[in-house]
Amino acid sequence: MIDRLLIIAHLLGSAVWVGGHVVVLAVVVPAARRAGSAQPVIDFERAFGRPAMVALAVQLITGLWLTRRWIPSLSETFTNPSPSSHLILVKVFLLVASAAFGAHAAHRILPSLTFETLTRFVRHAWIVMLLAVLLVVCGVGVRTGGLFT
Repeated sequence: MIDRLLIIAHLLGSAVWVGGHVVVLAVVVPAARRAGSAQPVIDFERAFGRPAMVALAVQLITGLWLTRRWIPSLSETFTNPSPSSHLILVKVFLLVASAAFGAHAAHRILPSLTFETLTRFVRHAWIVMLLAVLLVVCGVGVRTGGLFT
């Protein structure tokens, strides 16, 4: 029962995180380009920032909790690896990469975002969304045995 609740919370966090990036790229950025202003992106990021961070925190906490339940020993991951343990390691790498790109965008790109620098923000958003989708794919693989088994 607890595993199912953790998975539900993990998936809801993922839905918010991935969904927010889809919305910014599919709706907000085109609106900003039509308006000739970065303000729609800035407004969206201000509104979405806190819920996105909560969603990411939920994913991190539930992901660690689920990992601990499914792989009781970290050394087992390296001495007797399973497909799930490999996918979990990939998820950790993707999470670190997402955090790095997200922090760079939040601290370097967004504070000085203008219409002229919008393309740089869009590249970052695409990378973070791609990483988020890969996290989802790896997460599904943990539960189903992966794509290639």
